[in-house]
Amino acid sequence: MVAPSWVGDMVMAQSLFKALKQRHPEPGIDVLAPAWSRPLLERMPEVGDAIDMPLGHGRLGLKTRWRLGRGLRGRGYDQAILLPNSFKSALVPFWAGIPRRTGWVGELRYGLLNDIRRLDKSRLTMTVQRFVALAYPAKTPSVPEIPPPSLEADSTTAHQALAELGLVKRGPVLALCPGAEYGPAKRWPEESYAGLAAAMADRGWDIWLFGSARDRPVCAGIARRLEGNCADLSGRTSLAQAVDLLSLADAVVSNDSGLMHVAAALDRPLVALYGSSDPGFTPPLNDRSRVVCLGLDCSPCFRRECPQGHLRCLRDISVEQVRQALDEVLP
Repeated sequence: MVAPSWVGDMVMAQSLFKALKQRHPEPGIDVLAPAWSRPLLERMPEVGDAIDMPLGHGRLGLKTRWRLGRGLRGRGYDQAILLPNSFKSALVPFWAGIPRRTGWVGELRYGLLNDIRRLDKSRLTMTVQRFVALAYPAKTPSVPEIPPPSLEADSTTAHQALAELGLVKRGPVLALCPGAEYGPAKRWPEESYAGLAAAMADRGWDIWLFGSARDRPVCAGIARRLEGNCADLSGRTSLAQAVDLLSLADAVVSNDSGLMHVAAALDRPLVALYGSSDPGFTPPLNDRSRVVCLGLDCSPCFRRECPQGHLRCLRDISVEQVRQALDEVLP
């Protein structure tokens, strides 16, 4: 399996792994993926071995890919399934001599793939459907059933992280994920997050802010508005710690981001906020979630920054709307 390079896509890839295991329980599933994704793959029981891709996103590295492919020849793989659509992602399976190489046409990969699929976007409208469809023969007429991702958190790691970070879970925890790697057009404003956090803190909730080092500015802005009445974990946790600590949250509010998909795969009560992206394309895949999306005429635009400069698709989502959605998902 050649896996994608984004957290959310990696989580959704577990639906494909599950579908493969349902159809063929015996063969193992090894996954070629960026090294950062190993904590996610380790929490997917369907995955046998995680093979680190030594090249960063976007790098060609022909000699490195050739060496990696030649090194995999002795493993006896019967099939490679490629989730990225890029030309370069097809090189390692080709050089590994894997007899069946399955994927969407993508960047003109004729010859590199020999089980090549042509995507009908009107039939497979969701990213996860396009992943899972590759588990089935090319001419399967029906849209595949989607087994939802379900990450298995490590409680030992979670409690170790609590100790290392000086966290004490005194009451219910609301996890906020205010970042979005893609860009500002996917981020609910920090003042709105702060308003929601203040309202929930008044109801006795602890507030934990999650994000990568890149999310520090927005998380710091929220923390300042809350006068420090929260735990800002942005840039302070590894991905493994973030996953396991999110499993302890009693509810999560997140932009459309990788951590949103992680929270859904941990089956946390979840409110997902959508602006420039489409909740029909990459929705949270659990039954304990609510989507808040205004559906303005200008959205989804799929842009990193609002092309009209007003960001109304997110700014006009009120704290009260999100709080009501939270009440709907809480037990």
